[in-house]
Amino acid sequence: MARIRRSPHFKDGVFQNPGGTARTRPSGSARDLAKAYFDKDGRSRRAPHGDIPVHPTTLADISRPPATGLRLTWMGHSGVLVEIDGHRVLFDPVWGERCSPLPLVGPKRLHPVPLPLAALGPVDVVVISHDHYDHLDLPTIKALAGTDTLFAVPLGVGAHLEHWGVSADRLRELDWHETTKVGGLTLTATPARHFCGRGLRNTQHTLWASWVVTGEEHRVYHSGDTGYFDGFRDIGAGHGPFDATMIQVGAYSDFWPDIHMTPEEGVRAHLDLQGGAAAGALLPIHWGTFNLAPHPWAEPAEWMADVAGEAGQAVAFPRPGAPFEPAGSLPTDPWWRALSRPVPRVWGRPSPGDGAPQPRGGDLDLAGDR
Repeated sequence: MARIRRSPHFKDGVFQNPGGTARTRPSGSARDLAKAYFDKDGRSRRAPHGDIPVHPTTLADISRPPATGLRLTWMGHSGVLVEIDGHRVLFDPVWGERCSPLPLVGPKRLHPVPLPLAALGPVDVVVISHDHYDHLDLPTIKALAGTDTLFAVPLGVGAHLEHWGVSADRLRELDWHETTKVGGLTLTATPARHFCGRGLRNTQHTLWASWVVTGEEHRVYHSGDTGYFDGFRDIGAGHGPFDATMIQVGAYSDFWPDIHMTPEEGVRAHLDLQGGAAAGALLPIHWGTFNLAPHPWAEPAEWMADVAGEAGQAVAFPRPGAPFEPAGSLPTDPWWRALSRPVPRVWGRPSPGDGAPQPRGGDLDLAGDR
């Protein structure tokens, strides 16, 4: 608490968001929100019609060094194993069946984990973006507590891990703009526009963050959860350009526009991070694993494919568990289409047979201003 109170980002008893106050509770009426969730046609689009084709990851896939020095394996949702310059970094691992405080209630996985956690092999550092259940998973952390891996977490989040059995000497707890060294890597906590809390009361007493990881040859960025804000340009100017970015593009809604990005905002964030140029690989995260918003489950991928194509930006769409190297051939097969009804282009780019487009609030003009 002493460090928290000294933080320049902590004021009036809570952590503050960059860019001013962000709405962390759904806006609009409860009736409208319930209608969006329980609409019959919408519900049929919020889950795949069949089994998501999970790549059966093996230790052989991820034990040999990547030929280019950088390899990413999307484990689903925001979980990514990054093998960078001889080190292994695991972001936001969630191996639990539900992202919920209760084992039988709450959002359940749409696909199984690609491999057992015990089969993942040694990890140098586990990086946590914030303490929400779909990013900080109790069963996963308890399993990792029995290893010798280090944990890099935002300020205040370490208390959760200590309570679950992780010793304090294995924690690197950072405020925004602070760095820590793990072997040959430099990890930096960078700002994000979100919130925290593991209960109905949002105390804002633990920080949320995006992360930059820099090795001898490569650098990557993980957004955690965030709304779009101008700070992406500053992060890019201070730490970029990046060989790969992992950008949150799912669970957005007009009911909470300040705290999650749409795919269009995600592409803009990536371009900001890269100094305005279409460069590096973009890996969309925070979609396809848990149903956390009213939009169709495959909409983030379709929307991302559209706007990234317009921007000339390379995007990776791996199946969960399929490793790829950003400097190599990117996985681009639209595998989700075999499991989804056609997604209406509500972002204003109709395809034949989709019907008239409808505007979505908060869209970005990639060629102009916000």
